[in-house]
Amino acid sequence: MPHSTASAASTSGPGAHAAGEAGPAAIALSAFLDGHPVATFVLDTAHTITHWNKACEHLLGWSTEEMVGTKNHWQAFYPKQRALLADLIVSGVDPAASEHYRERHKRSALIPGAYEDEDFFPNIGVSGHWLHFTAAPLRDGGGQVVGAIQTLRDVTERRVAENALRKAHDSLEHLVEKRTAQLAEANQRLEDDIRQRELADAELRRRNIELTELNAQLGMAQQQLLQSEKLASIGQLAAGVAHEINNPIGYIFSNFGTLQSYLGSLFEMLQAYREAEPHVADAATAERLRAMREGLDLDFLREDIPSLMNESKEGIVRVRHIVQDLKDFSRVDANQEWVWANLHQGIDSTLNIVSNEVKYKADVVKHYGDIPDIECLPLQLNQVIMNLVVNAAHAIAGERGTITVATGADDGGHVWLEVRDNGSGIAPDNLSRIFDPFFTTKPVGKGTGLGLSMAYGIVRKHNGAITVQSTVGAGTTFRVLLPVRHDKSPTEPGAPQP
Repeated sequence: MPHSTASAASTSGPGAHAAGEAGPAAIALSAFLDGHPVATFVLDTAHTITHWNKACEHLLGWSTEEMVGTKNHWQAFYPKQRALLADLIVSGVDPAASEHYRERHKRSALIPGAYEDEDFFPNIGVSGHWLHFTAAPLRDGGGQVVGAIQTLRDVTERRVAENALRKAHDSLEHLVEKRTAQLAEANQRLEDDIRQRELADAELRRRNIELTELNAQLGMAQQQLLQSEKLASIGQLAAGVAHEINNPIGYIFSNFGTLQSYLGSLFEMLQAYREAEPHVADAATAERLRAMREGLDLDFLREDIPSLMNESKEGIVRVRHIVQDLKDFSRVDANQEWVWANLHQGIDSTLNIVSNEVKYKADVVKHYGDIPDIECLPLQLNQVIMNLVVNAAHAIAGERGTITVATGADDGGHVWLEVRDNGSGIAPDNLSRIFDPFFTTKPVGKGTGLGLSMAYGIVRKHNGAITVQSTVGAGTTFRVLLPVRHDKSPTEPGAPQP
């Protein structure tokens, strides 16, 4: 909405000079107002017009000569004499006490002591005008009111547009009401038809819900079966590879033992030669033996060769342990029978398998509690451990981090496993979705989104629970709770609760 402004000014008094007797201040004010584009007039304390600018002449149709020096400013607005806002300010009357302005006026938010109003004036122009006007007091240097200034802005176009919009709105509302009534009648007819179908639809919905649930269960079972078959294939392959590796490793380990024995005999013989060297009668032969001994640095070889042999044997032992861990991790049970197993052995085997994925990103710290063996499917639990540890490693970026693996037992016949990292953490919006199939925050091609979903399904199959706590920027803790003895009664998997 256009906004009119009027400034309260200090002056020697607009009424101090009659027309033709204007002082310098009045002349300056007249010059300013005449060039101002906003219609403006000024009253003195006697309600006499002292200034009537050209914008007023153009808007209201009354010339300066007709107005200045008179009290006829009301004639430009009303057919009968009545006070304007400027008159009320000069008289010191609150517009709220005036019957004409009681309901419409408001105080100006910009000018102290000023008031605003907006009204339609049918006497202005051909078909009337809407005017927004602001009246403000004029004060002298001592703060006394010496007159009032009132500005006028033509807001007819805005008002006409608002009225047109209102009429269009009313017309639209009427049309909407009419259409609504028609729709209500049509809806009533439809309701009668719908009511006849509701029983059939209810039965269809019930069957559809059952089918949806069965499809969801089937989909999860298919994914778990696929994962199990994949693990079984990997296990068979790993078992075969481990068997093939174990044979040559055994030969090498055995040969190293024999080689150490041979080297011991050789070093004893060399020592005997060294002791016999001073007793060699042939000087040329003695010199040649001495030169060979010094050239070969036999003393260094006697110290270094056993060290090299020991390091090589340790490397072979390490390979044998890795092969055994691989066999333990990928142990295949064709019948998927539940067996009693030690959780710590599964953790150690799994950490060995994934060490290459973890060792460049984090240190692994183990805090093992005193826990009993549990009745479980070891291969599947190893898969859960692997997923949690690898996810923890992937969550660590930048500086080297720490992955803590802890275990313990409670008094309720359960053991627990925690995998904790100090990585980037999980956003709160994602916590409720991390166990959903195919949900992943990794880039395309970096993850299938099945790891945690499968882990959740495996834990549920063991009648256990898996929970997660995470703080962005601080890290994540996964906790797996497993019963010591497997309950053979079937359970319905529920929604994952992070």
